[in-house]
Amino acid sequence: MAGNDEDRFRVKPAAPKSRGGPRSQRFVSQVLKQVSKTGANPSRKALGRPANTFGRGRVAASMAGQRLGPNARRVVIKSRFVVLRRASPNSVAVHLRYIERDGVTRDGQKGQAYGADTDAADLKAFQERGLNDRHQFRFIVSAEDGLELEDLKGFTRQLMRRMEIDLETRLDWVAVDHWDTDNPHTHIVLNGHTGGPASGREDLVIAPDYMAHGMRLRASEIATEWLGPRTEAEISQSLLREVDQQRLTSLDRALVRQAGADGIDLTGNSQDRQRQNALRARLQHLEGMGLAERMDANRWKLQPGMAATLDNMGQREDALETVRRALKGLRRECVVDERQTAPVIGRIAGKGLADELHDRGYLVVDGIDGRAHYLKLPAGTDLAELPMHGIVEARPPGQQKPVDRHIANVARDGFYKTADHVSQLKQDNDRDPQSTADVNVRRLEALRRAGIVERITDGVWKVPLDLLQKARQHDVQKAPGFAIELRSHLSIDQQVRAIGATWLDKQLVGDGSALAGQGFGAQVRDAMRDRVDFLVERGLAEQRRQRVVLARNLLTTLRDMELTTAGKAIQDQTGQTYRPVQEGQYTSGVYRRSIQLVSGRFAMLDDGMGFSLVPWRPVIEQRLGQQISGAIRGQAVTWQLGRQRGMGI
Repeated sequence: MAGNDEDRFRVKPAAPKSRGGPRSQRFVSQVLKQVSKTGANPSRKALGRPANTFGRGRVAASMAGQRLGPNARRVVIKSRFVVLRRASPNSVAVHLRYIERDGVTRDGQKGQAYGADTDAADLKAFQERGLNDRHQFRFIVSAEDGLELEDLKGFTRQLMRRMEIDLETRLDWVAVDHWDTDNPHTHIVLNGHTGGPASGREDLVIAPDYMAHGMRLRASEIATEWLGPRTEAEISQSLLREVDQQRLTSLDRALVRQAGADGIDLTGNSQDRQRQNALRARLQHLEGMGLAERMDANRWKLQPGMAATLDNMGQREDALETVRRALKGLRRECVVDERQTAPVIGRIAGKGLADELHDRGYLVVDGIDGRAHYLKLPAGTDLAELPMHGIVEARPPGQQKPVDRHIANVARDGFYKTADHVSQLKQDNDRDPQSTADVNVRRLEALRRAGIVERITDGVWKVPLDLLQKARQHDVQKAPGFAIELRSHLSIDQQVRAIGATWLDKQLVGDGSALAGQGFGAQVRDAMRDRVDFLVERGLAEQRRQRVVLARNLLTTLRDMELTTAGKAIQDQTGQTYRPVQEGQYTSGVYRRSIQLVSGRFAMLDDGMGFSLVPWRPVIEQRLGQQISGAIRGQAVTWQLGRQRGMGI
């Protein structure tokens, strides 16, 4: 038996099995990612072969840039690999719409997408060609000397032709040139299939080395061919510009790569004395910033986290410059601190993408507190839904929700019971106890899916004692960045004489204590006085010496006036009968469309014999063309969608 090979134990190593949870990166992948961040070139012929052995372009990646010297033109390329099934359904459309936005051309006009053979690409057709693709590539190409290139279209087309040679396939791509920043750059969107726009296709897999380095080196080759190598004067000026910058520079990346266990040693005669002097000058500047420490005449030590600190400083400076451009000369105190805890209310003075590659937007809000705020938005926020000069309210992430406090207050001995809550609401003379409880149930369902609460049986939930803290942490992780609500799509000037319940009217009904005496707060106060004059003209307010007396139920009256006008207009267009709905009334019908009015956005419900207009909420948009119903409660609706109950908004 001992000599029988069939009975011997054989070890068969294999990849580790998945144990669930987020997939961890391989160690080699993590190393390559960090090397890529530092800007280092890949090892071209490690062990006689490219570093990666899969994907198109792996051989070209090892060959690219071999003729480039230290005086080659520099190009930065940011790349993103988007798995389409994980992205939002309209992710591609939003990105394409953004890169063609207004104000990106030399003369401030709308951008125009182009392709390999056309100066006016059909983005809808491009999107349809990539509809069944597994993934998509997005690139931002920025040459250091982009202003001198002039013909960015020609540069981009030549780069894509070389990529087609390297990847051994035709490519289906569109691009848009942006001239609205200090460095002109080009956005390229590449569909994830081979064979070009009209050929047979398979998944386009690009080697990681080519994505990280090969494409950049090809672009550098083209820029050097077009403009010639950098002169000594150009290199010197480029280095000198970086010495005093309050951001992460190529000098800093070189210092990080050069740093060892004993610090950075600048001893010896370097072949590139000019660069050595620039590194020494940069270290002296970093010492003044407290980010480096001199150990002796030629040795330095970098402070831990130096690169991250400089990167944050650069982002802050970019944000401040963005605010200054948006304000167009208006004097405001600028706030860019993401840790602020108070809501921000004001007009949209500027908007765009803080991270163009990942479609994460920003707003510049001229606040009623007299300050200008730079706000980063959650990824995927559609900037098209936030019009310039409209009024928004931005709530910081992690704020306690009233529904969570309500659940915590109602819970007894760690349990929330719907029946007990409804009974309590009836005793308190709540107008619609079941709908109020349904709002809580919907929130409890969301928290159950997050593993925070446990449903024991129908209507009974086990609630942790630290519910408020856990719910707040869940909300921060789910949607980092400010939560934005559009309060009015109209500017304050347009609201002054508008028929409808405007945001200015809500300030008139309130006490106005949040309005500052300067900046946009002062502009709102002036607009409110003009609004009062208009309301007096319409008989909806009365001036009594120094006091203003507003009509009773002013907001409801103004909203009903606008709804009546809008309803009659739709009635004339469609021939259907407009059916106004009253407070506390149930309404139902097929959700046909939404309309934007001065008083807000409203949904049109068709019941077969007529239609009604009710306040719109995002939760119903996925039910377009379907039957829905709800109860009117003030300026909101408690919706019931499909067969479910408790979709309270």
